[in-house]
This record gives sequence, C-alpha cells and structure tokens, in this order.
Amino acid sequence: MRPAVSGADAAGDRLDEARALLAEHPVVDGHNDLPWALRKQVRYDLEQRDIAADQSAFLHTDIPRLRAGGVGAQFWSVYVTAELAGDDAVSATLEQVDAVGQLIDRYPGDLVRALTADDMEAARASGRIASLMGAEGGHSINNSLATLRALHTLGVRYLTLTHNFNVDWADSATDEPRHGGLTDFGREVVREMNRIGMLVDLSHVAATTMRDALDASEAPVIFSHSSALAVCDHPRNIPDDVLGRLPANGGVAMATFVPKFILQEAVEWTQAADENLRAHGLHHLDTGPEAMALHRAFEAGRPRPVATAATVADHLDHMREVAGVDHIGIGGDYDGTAFTPAGLDDVAGYPNLVAELLGRGWSRTDLAKLTWSNAVRVLRDAEAVAARLSDERGPSNAVLAP
Repeated sequence: MRPAVSGADAAGDRLDEARALLAEHPVVDGHNDLPWALRKQVRYDLEQRDIAADQSAFLHTDIPRLRAGGVGAQFWSVYVTAELAGDDAVSATLEQVDAVGQLIDRYPGDLVRALTADDMEAARASGRIASLMGAEGGHSINNSLATLRALHTLGVRYLTLTHNFNVDWADSATDEPRHGGLTDFGREVVREMNRIGMLVDLSHVAATTMRDALDASEAPVIFSHSSALAVCDHPRNIPDDVLGRLPANGGVAMATFVPKFILQEAVEWTQAADENLRAHGLHHLDTGPEAMALHRAFEAGRPRPVATAATVADHLDHMREVAGVDHIGIGGDYDGTAFTPAGLDDVAGYPNLVAELLGRGWSRTDLAKLTWSNAVRVLRDAEAVAARLSDERGPSNAVLAP
C-alpha cells in the first residue's frame, strides 16, 4: 500500500518538479525595470549595486536570484519616465540602453546580449541569461521613425506604444482618451516596427489602441506585462475580445505580477497609497527609501491586500482559456513596482508560480510554452515578417502631421 502524501509533501514535490522544468525550459520574462532602478538609486554606479552579489536590500533583481528563479531570458526595460519629453526622453533612453550594455559587459559569464530568437536559444545552450531590451513608451522615439530605427539598431526589440500618458499618436490606458486609439501616424509606427522586426508591445495602451494596433500589424504583437481585465477590472489589463484575437495574430500576452493590476482589493488601496505619496511631494511610482518608508507608515494604519502566486495563476488560467496556451507568457515587472505578491517577492520566485500551475493540472508541455517557447516563437515570427517586408518596401520617412 502506497503511503499517504501530506499536503506539505505534495507542495514540496511540485516545487522540485517546477525547478526541474525551469532548468530545461527557463523563464523568458517580458519586463524588468532594473536599469531604471539603477539610474534612480545610484546613477548606474555598478560598484554600489553589484548584482553578482545579493542586492535584496535594494532591488528585486540580482544574478543569484535570477539563477534561483530559473530565468533564461530577460527583456530589460529601457524605460524613461513620460515626464521627460522630446530629445530629453531620447537621451535618457540611450543612457538606459548603455546601462544594459554595461551590465552585459560586466557579467559575461551570466548575461549575454540577444538580438534574435536564435540568440535566445544559443544563450540557453550556453547556460547564460539572454539579455534583450524593450523601450517602454512611445515618447522615447520623439515622434521620429528614424529614432525608432536607431533604437532597433542598438538592440531594442520591442517598443511599448505608450506608458501612463498618451503620446501624440496613441492613447494610453491610464490617460483621458485623445485620439480614439491610434492616429494615422501611429499606424505608420506599427508598420515600420513590423518592417524592421521590432515587436509591438501593447501593455499600457488603451483598449482602442490595442484593437487598432492589431488591425494594423502584420506581425505578432506582445503584451510585455499585462493581465486579464475579466479577472481584475483595471484599465492596464487586457479585455477578453483582445485576448481572443491573439491566435489569429500570433501574439503573446505576458501576465504581470503587479498587485494593483491583478488583485481587485488592491486597486482601491493602491490609489489611496499613491495619493499619500503625492501629498508628500513624491512620484507615485517612486520605490526609493523615503517612498517605501511612507508606504510602510500608510500600511500600518491601513493593511495592504496581498496578492499571491495563486492570484497570478488565476489570470493565467483565464488567459489560457480565452487566448490559448500558445499565446501566453510571463512579465513580472520586477524593480518597477513597490509591491510584489507573496511567494513572488523577487526574481527568485518563478518556481512558486510554476508549482502553483502544476497543482492546477497544467502539463509540462503547456508550462514549457508559457515559460520559454511562446516568447521565442513570437520574436522568430516577427523576424520572418520583417524579412518579407524589408524586401517589399524601404524605410518610412513619414512625419507626424502638425
């Protein structure tokens, strides 16, 4: 007779199985804001934030925890705040790109630059973490398709069309609608991204912009860090009708871990906590020591609703049901959020999510698609579209209408 397995033993077995799966099919994470955190905390002084060592006092991310989390590829966000505009935004984006280059050069045994799907596979074979880049917000190109192409030449492989505010050619999810989605120039941005092989990232954009971009794009799109609107009613999340279009498009929606986007109870709490920061003269996205001290004091009087790995799994279950298992992925948004779910506290936590999904009956095949294969495939498909389009037409020199 087989001995009974306790709940704790079963959970431990699932965690062991999760780690074994990630050793073979590591996580491709769609969005990590480490470069911006390094800018804000130490102005890119990597001696002060040596990520070869434990940086858990300051950051969600360092190499030991990336290894513990089973991360095999990371899209490093080269985000700059939308409060920077024009050439200032472009210059700051270039500094972010340079910061990623410094990280890759400083840690060559662990990080390797990746520009293509083949590069991602080669990095996995070599045991290193493929390092890609994504620019977060159309303000980073200052309404210039030439700047867009220059960022691609420097290695940026996706552009999030907006951040928290509208740009001159696209509406954001968290701003008052101005364009009704994409303008004609916005559609030209999408077409040019298709031509050069830069992924169109629809996180942060309004649902109208999502739909317009899907109409305009000949290549698969991504959501680098967004979850399901049907599970948590926040405008940063993806409506079901958009999720339902991903199979025809070939795109991938990468579920985020940010509690205020995934847990309904956290939405109202976060709005109040953000207002508390603003009342003290701080930006609501600030994660520095002063901001976190204010958050802790606020939380002492009003306990924070806590998301868990199960919360994220609820989103992934729904996204799989609506979009299909071939069209989902993971985009944690580490170092871009003040709070993280219990069990997914930092980049070491991915095995806990995989273990949760194993407990829900997800197969190894499905989990390998979620963690690795889907993201690699979407970049490869975008490369194939770019090869075709670049033979059909040359660079666009369209300009934004005055």
